[in-house]
Amino acid sequence: MPTSYFTTQNQVSFRKRRISSSGAERQTMRSWEQYVEGRLDTNDIERGLAGVRPEILKSWDRSKGLGISALSQGSPKKLTAENINSLTQKNQTLVTAAKSAFARLSPHLAESGAILILTDKNGTIIEAIGDPQTIDAGRDIKLEIGGVWAEGVIGTNGIGTALSTGTPAYVHASEHFCLGIKAWTCAAAPIFDPLDKSIAGVLDLSGPPAIFRPHNLALVVAAAREIEIALAEGLREERTILLEALIDSSATHSSTDGIVLLNRAGRIVYNRNTDRIPSRRKQEFMIGRKLLAMNPEMTGGQLAQAIPRELVIKGVELLKSGGETRGAVVILPGQSASREPLTKHRSIKIAPRTGVEEDEIEIVGNCPKMLEAMDFARRAAEANVTVLVQGETGVGKELFARLIHSHHKKKNAPYVAVNCAAISNDLIGGELFGHVAGAFTGALREGKVGKFELANGGVICLDEIGDMPLELQSYLLRTLEQRAVYRIGCNTRRAIDVQLVAMTNRNLRHDIEEGNFRRDLFYRISAIVIEVPPLRERGDDIFLLIDQFNRTLSRKFGRSPLVFDDSARTALSTYRWPGNVRELRNTIERLCLLSTSERISMWDLPSDITSPDDDLILPGGRAAVPADKLNLDDIESIAIQRAIELENGNLSKVAASLGISRPTLYRKIKLYGLDRGK
Repeated sequence: MPTSYFTTQNQVSFRKRRISSSGAERQTMRSWEQYVEGRLDTNDIERGLAGVRPEILKSWDRSKGLGISALSQGSPKKLTAENINSLTQKNQTLVTAAKSAFARLSPHLAESGAILILTDKNGTIIEAIGDPQTIDAGRDIKLEIGGVWAEGVIGTNGIGTALSTGTPAYVHASEHFCLGIKAWTCAAAPIFDPLDKSIAGVLDLSGPPAIFRPHNLALVVAAAREIEIALAEGLREERTILLEALIDSSATHSSTDGIVLLNRAGRIVYNRNTDRIPSRRKQEFMIGRKLLAMNPEMTGGQLAQAIPRELVIKGVELLKSGGETRGAVVILPGQSASREPLTKHRSIKIAPRTGVEEDEIEIVGNCPKMLEAMDFARRAAEANVTVLVQGETGVGKELFARLIHSHHKKKNAPYVAVNCAAISNDLIGGELFGHVAGAFTGALREGKVGKFELANGGVICLDEIGDMPLELQSYLLRTLEQRAVYRIGCNTRRAIDVQLVAMTNRNLRHDIEEGNFRRDLFYRISAIVIEVPPLRERGDDIFLLIDQFNRTLSRKFGRSPLVFDDSARTALSTYRWPGNVRELRNTIERLCLLSTSERISMWDLPSDITSPDDDLILPGGRAAVPADKLNLDDIESIAIQRAIELENGNLSKVAASLGISRPTLYRKIKLYGLDRGK
């Protein structure tokens, strides 16, 4: 039998382990009865007339004030198995740090009558080991994994009282506030987070009153400190890994820029130069503060979206080690960043097409994703392969189609653009492939040459290809594979040499799963995929674009260029730009047209940018409404839309997370006009 910290009591049931009440305990029980019945007030107890410890009295008062029923037989709250698993994953760092202490104490607990419990910062049990009979008895009062033991749930108890006071606490037998748990004794100590010294969890030793020993509390405190040391060691290791990953990353920064390292939970574990960042409160970058919500599956785009809107950043990047996401780095512009000329960037100019009245196109960019997209477009043109350009509405996908055309091996090669969403399903076939006279209702009497034939020897750009009807997708696939077109109503084969550039703001892979897009066509058009990043992910590119639009539009309207002060530049750089580059251009154009002064401050900007209305909620695809005016349909549509966003448009996962079938989900998406994911 192992040496134990506790008196071993073999072959004795949990009920028999209770000891008879001592005189002090009987007195506490009488005082509790009188207190609950209102026959004993706080003054009586404070004068020592009832033999109740002051800390217990204060906890009784808190319990009573919280409306806890003194007749409760156990905790009324226990998480579901799914929520328990989620909570354990969320507290994995704490669970890992406690492993050593639990392994060391486990042999001493097997037949001791005691159980050792680990909870999260809210008093929810996430780990429990010890005497099997006591663990079994604990289930009767939900003193088990998933049970919630905060004072606000079950009144005075070791776990809840330690959480409320932030100090070690023991609660013995009748000192508990609720009647159903007075057959227990417990000693608990808070575990403090080494990052910000907040309570990360509680370590508790519980069992029948017979296990009570004066040193129980000291034992728990020592084990809690052991866990804190393990947490601190893990933090140091985590910070070292992130610093090494930063060195290996492509993130660029100057000596004056602020550096903030975030762990996988989005908490700050390292900072540098943050006290030099202009107009920022120092506490916003304190070690331990949670800057944003992160998860291991997060993409770079989702990370950029999660950055607080009011935070001016120079760049943000996921940090990986061993192929695993370990955290992120946020780079903050230094004091002189807004005044430093941004001259080092890539600029590509596209001359107007021959015989077409249009302005010269200039694509500017400095962020890695934008530079990569430009390079892919050049390679695609040289290889003469089909290209799929993906990106949100307004990011400038059409510019990449023009860029590919500008690098075409044939000078003055044709360029034909078609918006598949702007042509009715009845006419799009004839528009793309042509038709003979009388081929269908509405066909031209003399027939028509299709866009593919017009683009022969050049480039055809199919915008919004995800909106092409399914029956025409097979026709397009045959055209691409045979490099020939058949006019509708005609069996004559017409050979063509066309480079296809397809564009979409939809997630075609998800459309394939839903049966709305052909899998074979997707693989045929995606020889090269160009991802055009949204404006919010392009960092300092926004200043390049502001300068470009300011220069070209001021010249167009015959006025002097605008001068944006720091407040305006900050507001423009922190806005989320849901309309992307197109929205930014429209904003600059409006300022050039309407501003009577050359100097622009944030007060000259549209209110959508300077004061976005956070009280307005967009239910599904409908107009924004005040939060207090939402009906049940609005709330349901918002919940579904948020689930779609969280699952990145994977409708199978969305249906599972919402607990509904996929047909029901499809019906509700159609009913509310929701966005199925881009």
